[in-house]
Amino acid sequence: MPSGTQDRLMPAGMHLHGHRRRRKRALAALLLAATLAAGLAVAQEQSPPARLPRDRLLLYRTDTGEVREAKTVAEWQRRRAEILRGMEAVMGRLPGPERRCPLEVQVEEEVETPKYVRRRITYQSEPGCRVPAYLLIPKAVLADKGRRAPAVLCLHPTDNAIGHGVVVGLGGKPNRAYAAELAERGFVTLAPNYPLLARYQPDLRQLGWDSGTLKAVWDNIRGLDYLQSLPFVDGRAFAAIGHSLGGHNSVFTAVFDDRLRVVVSSCGLDSFLDYYNGDEKNWQPERGWCQTRYMPKLAAYRGRLQDIPFDFHELIAALAPRHVLIVAPQRDSNFRVDSVRRIVAAARPVFALYGHPDRLQADYPDAGHDFPDAQREMAYRRIAEVLQGHR
Repeated sequence: MPSGTQDRLMPAGMHLHGHRRRRKRALAALLLAATLAAGLAVAQEQSPPARLPRDRLLLYRTDTGEVREAKTVAEWQRRRAEILRGMEAVMGRLPGPERRCPLEVQVEEEVETPKYVRRRITYQSEPGCRVPAYLLIPKAVLADKGRRAPAVLCLHPTDNAIGHGVVVGLGGKPNRAYAAELAERGFVTLAPNYPLLARYQPDLRQLGWDSGTLKAVWDNIRGLDYLQSLPFVDGRAFAAIGHSLGGHNSVFTAVFDDRLRVVVSSCGLDSFLDYYNGDEKNWQPERGWCQTRYMPKLAAYRGRLQDIPFDFHELIAALAPRHVLIVAPQRDSNFRVDSVRRIVAAARPVFALYGHPDRLQADYPDAGHDFPDAQREMAYRRIAEVLQGHR
């Protein structure tokens, strides 16, 4: 029977009912499509845009998301703000004034040396946490009651036995006693211990930290607060110096605290892409940069390191226009010198944008993972030139 004849023989009510069902199905399909489209739009709005190139640091995003090249410092500051957001996405949010508390410094030991007094102290960096540190004060500064000396934050390399004692000359390790050497040259030096090394074992989870890296930054910031409170310290500007762990600790801290006018990093960095040649085994939980005392969230980027939302190219650029010295030995077994060269080349245009391309310096000695005499002397001269002249 032809279909047209069948339709004419169907009862009117049945024909109307079928039509309504088809309309409902069509309406439901339209609603589903609209819902999916709306959900996709929301997801696109919520998902972060692709990271800007780590080696093209003058690129920034406008309010509309357009990528342009910065021609002014104000435009570059938009890129810098994006770098900080990338850091905090991995490290956690840097606390505000709500976590500051009275330092309540306690002196546990005082030792006299020929040129300076060494105090072993603790200070309260946040409620429920006291940071062990050494404070070294030149005797000439203590003898002159009206004198204010420049101060340097001295951040130690990895040492799970005596930690911060290394940089005050207690560890017996050559080329690491920069806190003591700077004190002999007339600087007040502060050497806090890094979290989860030696006898400093704060409970990061209980204290609310997402990373040991940011906890260290906060402890260092509070250390600068302490230095600024001392009557014999010139608190207008500070320097930070560190080797290895202390090298990148100095950089991280200075990005967040612009009181640090000079930053010296020895054997402290290369690109995340190049770290031990990108071997994935180093990006497992509790390996390399993914350890609790560093940034555990980095383990989520295993196999896609290019997506890490910040890198040392960006961190060094974020220090502009301050004075930066990077020591990268040619035979460093931890960090690749060719990677450091690329980082410096990428960051230099930002220093040039500020009109100070000469403030970013790098030295590449023929040495291994070390902070040789010549490079330490170079660092001390740079610190003295800037802090004593307040450039």
